[in-house]
Amino acid sequence: MVVRPIARAWRVLVLRRARDVRRAGSWEVVHGSIEKGEKPAAAAVREVREESGLTVRTLYSITVNPFYLHQTDTVQLALVFAAFVRESRVTLGPEHDAFDWLTVAQASRRFAWPREAEALAHVRRLLKAGHAGAVDDVLRVFG
Repeated sequence: MVVRPIARAWRVLVLRRARDVRRAGSWEVVHGSIEKGEKPAAAAVREVREESGLTVRTLYSITVNPFYLHQTDTVQLALVFAAFVRESRVTLGPEHDAFDWLTVAQASRRFAWPREAEALAHVRRLLKAGHAGAVDDVLRVFG
């Protein structure tokens, strides 16, 4: 989840899937896979850079979401990170054809997957002050 603080508000980056990829036209957060030998936080930073061209300044670990892939009959876990950025100029990768910087409420309504809105609610609750308060030492990965 890519977040850009603006004064006392936040903007959340949402990306629209391109026409020639799976889930075409759906709106989502930055996501991807962990490459062999890569640590999860490094994968999160790489995916933000590949899908948006943005640089992560602060990274928080938020939650884990399980999901079932019927094609391979496997259950996988999706790690949810909150990536704070400063800049707003997005450079899209080939998987997406549009983006938007939305308020938390707008982003929650735009997401195709309910779990993304749920994860954003966790991000907002845990980091509403721009940090995680008493649990910052547990959730902050870097920054």
